[in-house]
This record gives sequence, structure tokens and C-alpha cells, in this order.
Amino acid sequence: MSDVDKVIDGYIAIWNETDASHRRDLISQVWAEDARYLDPMMRGDGPAEIDAMTAGVQAQFPGHEFRRTGAADAHNDRVRFGWEMVNTATDAPLIAGIDIGEVAPDGRLRSIVGFLDLVPDMGAGA
Repeated sequence: MSDVDKVIDGYIAIWNETDASHRRDLISQVWAEDARYLDPMMRGDGPAEIDAMTAGVQAQFPGHEFRRTGAADAHNDRVRFGWEMVNTATDAPLIAGIDIGEVAPDGRLRSIVGFLDLVPDMGAGA
């Protein structure tokens, strides 16, 4: 397993970690201090905001987990990988996308920009 795979697997583990203390430990291992996350629906600047953002997604989608959908593609200090959030009872994907990241010199993630390919229709009343 490459260093890039380890950091991406750690990143996915953060999204699935519901124990707040352990999640913050994982964030400090995976994300650089100047970390930035951005997708069409949310943003987090720095480890504390990324932690809060992750906890919010977990609260909004209980019974779901994130997983990679294939190998990471990496060059220089950039990485790209696919992911999906699935219902743990049915294994059906609810949200899926591709993330593009920047890896800091110390091997941790400096930034992730997410693109969503599958998004649920939340409707006006949802």
C-alpha cells in the first residue's frame, strides 16, 4: 500500500468515525494544520471545521458509511479518487463523487475539492 493510499484510507475512515475523540485524532494524522475542504454543499477550513462538518454529515445520514470506489490516481502533490456513501442496511449508494486533493510535504492532506456525481433528490419538503 502506498503512502497516498494510506492517507486516502485515513480520510475515508474520518467520515465513518463516530467517536468524536478518535475522529479528531484521525484528523490530526490525515489533515495538515492549514487544511481546506470544499464541495458544492459545504466547506471546512482547518481541522476543527472539518471535524464539525464531518459530524454534521454523520448526524444527517445515520446508517450510512463512506467507501472508496477504486484506486487513487496521484502525481506530484495531487491525488484523485472516487467514493460513495452507502446505506449500510441495503448497500445502496446515496451520494457518490470524486475528490481531488493536494498532499502537503509531510504526506498529510492539505486540501480536498469534492465533485458530486450522485446526489439524492431531497425535495422541497425534505
